[in-house]
Amino acid sequence: MSETIAHKDKDGGAVDVLVQQIRQYIYENQLAVGDSLPSERDLGTRFAAARNTVREAIRILKAYGVIDVRPKVGAVLVDRHMDAIFDVFSFQIGLSRETFLDIQNFRRLIEVNSVDRLFENLDDDIFARLAAINEKLRQSDTVEEAAETDFNFHCTLLETTGNRTLVTVYKSMRPMIGRLMETGKETDGLDSTYEAHTGILQALQKRDRLAYMYLMDQHLDHGLNYIENSLGHPRAKENQT
Repeated sequence: MSETIAHKDKDGGAVDVLVQQIRQYIYENQLAVGDSLPSERDLGTRFAAARNTVREAIRILKAYGVIDVRPKVGAVLVDRHMDAIFDVFSFQIGLSRETFLDIQNFRRLIEVNSVDRLFENLDDDIFARLAAINEKLRQSDTVEEAAETDFNFHCTLLETTGNRTLVTVYKSMRPMIGRLMETGKETDGLDSTYEAHTGILQALQKRDRLAYMYLMDQHLDHGLNYIENSLGHPRAKENQT
């Protein structure tokens, strides 16, 4: 009996070690939500782990909400905890005008004030990616495609800061931000968004800090107009007392 218990403890220890190794691998390779882990065979080879140990480690990571195992894809990084929290959040107050305002102002705080980190990490490749996304926006065939591309533009900007937590939180708001962006495309079409993005890119290329902050602030402020359309509320009169 003691040999059996010792054997189980040994296996359990090996699984715990492998779980930590996989987590370290995710961190060192800067994997994000949606990225795939190596196959079970590759993980076993990489970490000199038995097949059963790999499968048990994958099972534990799945139970923790770190990964999801999908057919023909394998283990993919997810964030079930954030999804669950945001699903409840969206269900309970998703139609609240105040919630949309809070989210848009949160975007203002991080997208306007991330300027210094952006300037630290900008390079020609990032400019090319952002310009390509903006061109794709102008050529979108549907409102949904345009909103998705618009979101990717802003998300790519935030990814440039190198702050993965910030990007993860931003992505968690995708359903509500996406709804706002769809309303904007239905209201103004694509030209105004394309032109706003172009101005923001030009300010970044010139390393003009004040211009970037002003243009991004104006771009996000314009988005507040769509909240009223999305929720069916008339916009309050300015300077109303």
